[in-house]
Amino acid sequence: MLFKALVEHFEKLEATTSRLAMIDILVHLFSETPPNLMDKVVYLTLGEVYPSYVGLEVGLADKLVLRAVVLATGIPDLKVEQEYKALGDSGLVAEKLLSTKRKATLFSQPLTVEKVYITLEKMCRISGEGAQDTKIKLFAGLLTDSTPKEAKYLSRIVSGRLRLGVAEMTILDALAVAYGGSRELRDTIERAYNITSDIGLIAKTLAEGGIDAVKNIKIAIGRPIKPQLAERLSSLDEILEKLNGRCIAEYKYDGLRIQAHIADGAVILFSRRQENITEQFPDIVEALKKCVVANEAILDGEAVPVDPNTGELLPFQVVAQRRRKYDIERYAEEIPVTLFLFDILYLDGEDLTVKPYLERKKLLESVIKETDRVKLAQYIVSGNPEEIERFFHKSIEEGTEGLICKSILPNSIYEAGKRGWQWIKWKRSYRSEMTDTVDLVAVGAFAGRGKRAGTYGALLMAAYNSDKDRFETVCKLGSGFTDEDLAKLPEMFKPYLINHKHPRVESSIEADYWFVPVIVAEVIGDEITLSPMHTCGFEAIRPKSGLAIRFPRLVRFREDKSAEDATTTTEIIEMYRMQLKTIEETTPTDTA
Repeated sequence: MLFKALVEHFEKLEATTSRLAMIDILVHLFSETPPNLMDKVVYLTLGEVYPSYVGLEVGLADKLVLRAVVLATGIPDLKVEQEYKALGDSGLVAEKLLSTKRKATLFSQPLTVEKVYITLEKMCRISGEGAQDTKIKLFAGLLTDSTPKEAKYLSRIVSGRLRLGVAEMTILDALAVAYGGSRELRDTIERAYNITSDIGLIAKTLAEGGIDAVKNIKIAIGRPIKPQLAERLSSLDEILEKLNGRCIAEYKYDGLRIQAHIADGAVILFSRRQENITEQFPDIVEALKKCVVANEAILDGEAVPVDPNTGELLPFQVVAQRRRKYDIERYAEEIPVTLFLFDILYLDGEDLTVKPYLERKKLLESVIKETDRVKLAQYIVSGNPEEIERFFHKSIEEGTEGLICKSILPNSIYEAGKRGWQWIKWKRSYRSEMTDTVDLVAVGAFAGRGKRAGTYGALLMAAYNSDKDRFETVCKLGSGFTDEDLAKLPEMFKPYLINHKHPRVESSIEADYWFVPVIVAEVIGDEITLSPMHTCGFEAIRPKSGLAIRFPRLVRFREDKSAEDATTTTEIIEMYRMQLKTIEETTPTDTA
């Protein structure tokens, strides 16, 4: 398959902001792709070479891409740098300069998808002394054989800036249509993706073996399972009503979600974004080796920092310092963590995600010998509101965020990658003002003025509409930043800067800058109000009105969360309704 065919579809994807049009373009692309190349085509369309859990990226910064352009064209460094300053995009520089390149290409062969992918694989795996120069030479070789348009997209892939607006959910929709004629197969395909976190594997399996082959895909050690997520409510009565009057009430720890894969004494740790973080937590690895009584297991839990002097739980910001590449051993001693386990998803060859939660709990307890570093999450099983409320206050006193109330019905399976009413967060009570934070995605920015000239004055923040797979604006965030935060913003967002509103963003506000929705920030505000300007929950409460967070302030950036982990539109709507209910209950009645 010629790489040119892939590039032609890339151009069409880049030119549209319609998700339905994107699906049509992808369906056409998949129909032209040989089954044995489906995984490679899907990865490249997402700007990747491997699924994220593999942890290998090409990693060529713009400056290195420009060095490859110099090698491929023979054009002097100074000229290439001048073009980059003018265009601000290494892909556009490559496209422009390769159209006038000096080197003869009489004997060059048309690029194929196979050649491109094999070369990028080599670049991903090169390490050690001289790795950078070797990567540049390999990439220059690709550029030498490429057309200007191919060079543009190649440069964007290797620098991590493909920016087509295509997400995994769009790919899944397109696969369902391409191989099933409609979206009826979507749930089956998505289930397979959620238990493997490898969309390339799913695409190739579907193309080669059909939907029956996809149904036969199994959980495997070393392939992370997408985590199950929770909805939120602030009234215990409502929670119990949702959960049929009885539930497991479990401590909600303020830590780092970790999925641990254990096999024959080896341990792999994955973050909630399916990143391999094994090397960053050697203490957890060693602790799990000693306390798990099973040959193979996949465990779900929360790593929480603990004060070594008092044994008290510390806030999330502390454990975030453990996400580092250097001084790992020193930080492991200075910031010890305890892994609180609450679920088991796989045990000695058996998929447990299809079993009810109480059954999984019993199996988890049977294979864990608790230590100071690995413990079982505290919980009770109850339908008594007073008992659960006492347990809630106990959890707060012990440094947690509250409770997660979980269904114990026969259908309480582990819904990988789903957010639903099987699990419900119950955090500190909501008042008329916001007392709980939300996680929002930066989708745009506004130019700074005065003291903020040269950086962004405010960020346009959005909640995630999981039903529509869209990001809906809910506030402009301009408070809570330190001077250091502000200075870093342009560099932080540079990899995600695009020249148009992202196709997955719903905004009636015109930002000065637009971003690919990637960076998540934890935000607190005064209250949630109706807004004719914002699109979050638009017309869910009142015609022609959405919801907005009033006086939002930055708490911290959440590098551990993906955009799809952000607070949902449904949660914002529920928080607004609870505000109204609380105000009504606390407003004195006029008896005069």
